[in-house]
Amino acid sequence: MKAIQIVKPGEVRVVEKEKPIVGEGEALLQVLYGGICGADLASYTGNQPFTTYPRIPGHEFSARVLEIHENDRGICPGDIVTCNPYFNCGSCYACKRGLVNACHDNQTMGVQRDGAFQEYIAMPVSRIIPGKGLSAKELALIEPFSISCHALSRAPIKKGDRLLIMGAGPIGLFALLRAKSLGAKVMIADLLKSRLQLAESYGADRTVLVSTEDLHDAASDFTEGCGFDVCVEACGAPETFLNCIQEAAHGANVILIGNGKREVTFLHSILLQKELNVFGSRNALTRDFEALIDLALTGTVPLTRMVSGVYPMEKAPEAFEALKHNDGTLAKLLIQIGDE
Repeated sequence: MKAIQIVKPGEVRVVEKEKPIVGEGEALLQVLYGGICGADLASYTGNQPFTTYPRIPGHEFSARVLEIHENDRGICPGDIVTCNPYFNCGSCYACKRGLVNACHDNQTMGVQRDGAFQEYIAMPVSRIIPGKGLSAKELALIEPFSISCHALSRAPIKKGDRLLIMGAGPIGLFALLRAKSLGAKVMIADLLKSRLQLAESYGADRTVLVSTEDLHDAASDFTEGCGFDVCVEACGAPETFLNCIQEAAHGANVILIGNGKREVTFLHSILLQKELNVFGSRNALTRDFEALIDLALTGTVPLTRMVSGVYPMEKAPEAFEALKHNDGTLAKLLIQIGDE
């Protein structure tokens, strides 16, 4: 079979490899679509500290079930599915407390272990999530959506809450979709106008182009000077973290999704003065995937609007290069690996 492999930083090839052998408790899946995640791009550029090479990327994907034993989850050959790609050890302190998404020895497909950018994979049945009739393209977008959904579940969000999202990349946009589905009033900020245009089409109540607008003035106007009930950091930058702290209301919740790569310095007394709650978020849980599939089935969240392009498998190197040089006009790129 064919597989997409990051041979070393900066080099992607389509290679031949053996078809997987299905073990006990596993099913054979034919991969249909895979989304290129920021973690995959970091592996490609050599900025992912957990990646070893060569590595098959990919943890956002949809697949068709080819072979599966009788199971109590009702999954049958021919079903179009997605999967939970975070493998936890089951024995660490986090896992024993049910925090499997924060496993001490987490192995995410495409990072610490080979991923789904190959024609066939063997997957534990327990990690397969029925698609319930969603299209293969939609199901390939459920994993990144689940990252944002899990993050927003870390703190209660009520109808009418005013929510700030710093960053309108895919994760920030998915956070916007989830927040709107919960009835929040959302302001989203970014440096790039093209991303904010997509945010507007997703129902943002206010967008702020921080390269030309003053964020604090916009926030004060939007919240009538009270500050935000919830602030979501979706960039991983020190500046946007500080923006969230500054614009949060007293007693507000701050949720961190962005994976920071630079240290941040601030006077932590502001956390005390405002009595802020700061929540980290990592990966997602199977229940997040399932809840979002049900939400997508309502037709109220236009997931595929996020897709900026679909590349055939043989043009995967071009897709990675396109994202490497993304000027902000690209949101999510999919690679078509199998026929629907």
